[in-house]
Amino acid sequence: MSLTKITATAEAINCGDVLTTHLKVGDHEMIADEPITVGGKDSGPSPGAYLCMSLASCTAITLRMYVKRKGWEIENIKVSVSFERATEPTEVNTFHCELAFDHTANEEQRAKLLEISKACPVHRLLGKPNDVITTVL
Repeated sequence: MSLTKITATAEAINCGDVLTTHLKVGDHEMIADEPITVGGKDSGPSPGAYLCMSLASCTAITLRMYVKRKGWEIENIKVSVSFERATEPTEVNTFHCELAFDHTANEEQRAKLLEISKACPVHRLLGKPNDVITTVL
């Protein structure tokens, strides 16, 4: 593992509180949990919801950076993401992203922002195969 290529880290600690898991990312602390319907306490977003939040926030940030660089007067950028898990091994998981802008965005700007949304680093990451390498310390 090359430390120079690592762009993000996170730590999760589950201390026997069933599914509630404490997360640490830099100086930020959060909780992940599962809904009550699957045995959790619903004390925080599920891991899948965090994945949707990651894609939504990265897309919004990418779009805001572009809007600022272009000097466009678009105040509100809203990105909604939902996740559809594949039910069969031959199917793929699908993320549905919806973009919404305030009334000041014209059709040409909206089309360009749709294109730019696909340049979001998390979008690109999720759009290609990934490896997960797990070790025991």
